[in-house]
Amino acid sequence: MAKTSLKTPREIEAMRRAGSLVAETFLVLEPYVKPGVSVQELDRIAEEFIRSRGAVPAYIGYGPRNNPFPATICASINEVICHGIPSPRKLREGDIIGVDIGVKMGGVYGDACHTYTVGGVAPEVKSLVETTRECLDAALAQVRPGARMGDIGAAIQTLAESRGFGVVREYTGHGIGKQLHEEPTVYHHGKAGTGLLLQPGMVFTIEPMINLGRKETKLLPDGWTVVTADGKPSAQFEHTLVVTPSGYDILTLPLKTALA
Repeated sequence: MAKTSLKTPREIEAMRRAGSLVAETFLVLEPYVKPGVSVQELDRIAEEFIRSRGAVPAYIGYGPRNNPFPATICASINEVICHGIPSPRKLREGDIIGVDIGVKMGGVYGDACHTYTVGGVAPEVKSLVETTRECLDAALAQVRPGARMGDIGAAIQTLAESRGFGVVREYTGHGIGKQLHEEPTVYHHGKAGTGLLLQPGMVFTIEPMINLGRKETKLLPDGWTVVTADGKPSAQFEHTLVVTPSGYDILTLPLKTALA
């Protein structure tokens, strides 16, 4: 990975535009996340919309030459934690699906994830999804100059584990800019007061992956799809943000949305 770098105001504004397109893509997909719609159809809709805006899907072709990721979105249903490959499988009542979207636009990247519920879901699954969103909010609340990266991980871990959920260790947030993955690594567990010192101009993602059961994971033979070891559901939410002199700005919101 590249060394941790502070972004210029021009780079941050370019990333805000890329991030806004990610946010708009989620809004375009939302009406189609319903029973009977195939995951490949969601992928097609996302790709067409992103390209119509003059951007490039960031995930297509990403990874090793002998096994590049084949789609626009990562689509992670139920027990899939992350990097799910879109398939003809149709969504069913009670599913949850984590949709991870990345775009490259203006030479920089935007990256975010949202977990959707498909119709009514079981109470414990609803609690999982709500808690995962709250974990992201709790992590964001730690971001300010002078804070430590461990503060972010500790906030997530404390909240999730207090409710009996498992926090995935192997897959993390990351720096982002002219490359999709840069330094720093952003862990979703840890000890407050430890780790990298946060500075204005740092840009990275926070993307907690929280399991209904144990924290352990398993990689499937396709080399991409990661599932829970115990087969229980997992949820994920992600934003890209920049550290500001007074706190943070989320870069993966529609441009018309007020900044944090």
